[in-house]
Amino acid sequence: MSSILIIVFGPLLAAIVAGLGNRMIGNVPAKVVTTGALFLSCALSWPIFLSYIAGTAEPTVTPVLQWVHSGSLTFDWALRVDTLTAIMLVVVTSVSALVHLYSWGYMDEDPDQPRFFAYLSLFTFAMLMLVTADNLVQMFFGWEGVGLASYLLIGFWFKKPSACAAAIKAFVVNRVGDLGFMLGIFGTYLVFQTTSIPEILAAAPGMAGSTIGFLGHRFDTMTILCLLLFIGAMGKSAQLGLHTWLPDAMEGPTPVSALIHAATMVTAGVFMVCRLSPMFQTSDTAMMVVTYVGAATCFFAATIGTTQWDIKRVIAYSTCSQLGYMFFAAGVGAYGAAMFHLFTHAFFKALLFLGAGSVIHAMHHEQDMRYYGALRKKIPLTFWVMMAGTLAITGVGVMGVFGFAGFYSKDAIIEAAFASGTEHGQLAFALGVFAALLTSFYSWRLMFLTFWGKPRWADSEHIQHAVHGHHESPDEETSHDDAHAHHAHGDGTAGYHPHESPWVMLVPLVVLAVGAVFAGYAFTHAFISDEGFWKGAIFYNEHLMHAMHQVPLWVKLAPAAVMLTGLLIAWFAYIKDTSIPAKFVAQFGALHAFLYNKWYFDELYDFLFVRPAFWLGRVFWQKGDVGLIDRFGPNGAAWAVAQGSRYAQKVQSGYLYSYALVMLLGLVAAVSWVMVR
Repeated sequence: MSSILIIVFGPLLAAIVAGLGNRMIGNVPAKVVTTGALFLSCALSWPIFLSYIAGTAEPTVTPVLQWVHSGSLTFDWALRVDTLTAIMLVVVTSVSALVHLYSWGYMDEDPDQPRFFAYLSLFTFAMLMLVTADNLVQMFFGWEGVGLASYLLIGFWFKKPSACAAAIKAFVVNRVGDLGFMLGIFGTYLVFQTTSIPEILAAAPGMAGSTIGFLGHRFDTMTILCLLLFIGAMGKSAQLGLHTWLPDAMEGPTPVSALIHAATMVTAGVFMVCRLSPMFQTSDTAMMVVTYVGAATCFFAATIGTTQWDIKRVIAYSTCSQLGYMFFAAGVGAYGAAMFHLFTHAFFKALLFLGAGSVIHAMHHEQDMRYYGALRKKIPLTFWVMMAGTLAITGVGVMGVFGFAGFYSKDAIIEAAFASGTEHGQLAFALGVFAALLTSFYSWRLMFLTFWGKPRWADSEHIQHAVHGHHESPDEETSHDDAHAHHAHGDGTAGYHPHESPWVMLVPLVVLAVGAVFAGYAFTHAFISDEGFWKGAIFYNEHLMHAMHQVPLWVKLAPAAVMLTGLLIAWFAYIKDTSIPAKFVAQFGALHAFLYNKWYFDELYDFLFVRPAFWLGRVFWQKGDVGLIDRFGPNGAAWAVAQGSRYAQKVQSGYLYSYALVMLLGLVAAVSWVMVR
């Protein structure tokens, strides 16, 4: 059997076994089957990726089965493997395998472990189907599959109202983006008469400059198609406007957050744009829109991350910001840099989320950083791996010597934006540099609040907050957190001791830390400088890649300068003089409220869409259903029957002479009718 079939369908088989077997097979067999399948997929994916790095592999297509043959619409189920797929195989299977292993410890007390691990494996299968798609319909199958799995996992603790609301929000917002994606697929088939991705990409340059009629007007064909497809990418990858679901996705268990934010759902949009890069290259307007949206998202999410207190929410907005980097890299034509940042981001973002999970585990499921402090000596291994992740995301490195993962990939994106020479590229460069400053600030703010300062968790008032406040739990009324908390403080003040996570959670953190440290250094040449590595999997702009290396020195140094600036500001505000944040809020209260409330996007959408939708629903229910349909339908018919019954009761007197009179009248009427005829 081809290794790609095992890679893709192994997680599906494991999900079926764990899901259908559930409690009948027990927790351990379900975890062994799902985790073993993912590690097998991971072990088979790395040789494929390394063979492309070495330049010895060629693109392949493995047929699975015939699917649809209807007139001119023909497509089969086939698994395409090229450089782009190989990168995603490594990212998806590696992070998912480590998340599965990590979940052994994190979800150890959950009563529904088989269901959780089945959902995780189903999620991975759907993403693998997406990245191996040979046609747009197959890609859409995986696209919707990750949407379904995210809904199931975000709302895994279905007794928790906030988790259910977050799952519904993710599902609904993504449906908006998916409508654009569907229209893009329909339009692409209409124009190219095929859904085969290789055939579409080969024919795309020939469609440049063509127009298509719609509602009596002519529009540029490729611009319309690319913008519709990009709307789908905006939904999945949480770009500005369709981003509101992503921060709330942290309501699911922490391993789910790591999988969504690092390797699966949010990377789907970036992958799709890079896969269809020859299409996007035919439309300057579409490229400009992608750049502006990515740059705006990068800046917007970073500003919000500076004000949040929930440790997972800070990292969630960090994901949103980093996705903005990837999109504006694609928008200026640096698809290789976009995929490079996707690759490195998977390691350090999974590390940060799982590291945050380790902190939350140590703090008895408290997520508010105001109740942390001085944890570096209590949970030293978690501290050091999160330090590695922070150094990676902030882009620490020495030019020409060594740098952490983000030093190579994020800096390459910023340099590409400047080298593009376009107006939108220059704006993206400016916003990208400023977002790097904010990234450094909120990342070090998280570290200082969590691992330095005074142990704010030692106060009994804070312990009570940890017990009864904002914690993760499957059931807020009867959660295992209460048992933790009762043991934690005993008499109310003593015995609260943060503890290091078990080895089954720490091993994935160490492995991811290695990736966060070395992934950029090891693979920068292949992603950024080597056209032969891509073998036509993306549009490779050789001129831009050359121009990136010729940018002025100040452009190369700008990310390092703002990284150090952000570090110093965070150090002064949260270590040197901890009164600075309160003074800032007092001085700039309106600005802080604006950022803390996430630019009021949720409130705006609630006013524009949610309330009108509920009002319309109530109108249809009360006026339409109850007032009209029920009144003149079932209720009206019931009233007519009741009234008729009452009159019929008067006729049915039970006296013989009454019935004889009726019969006589009937006979007279019949005879009269005959005589008249």
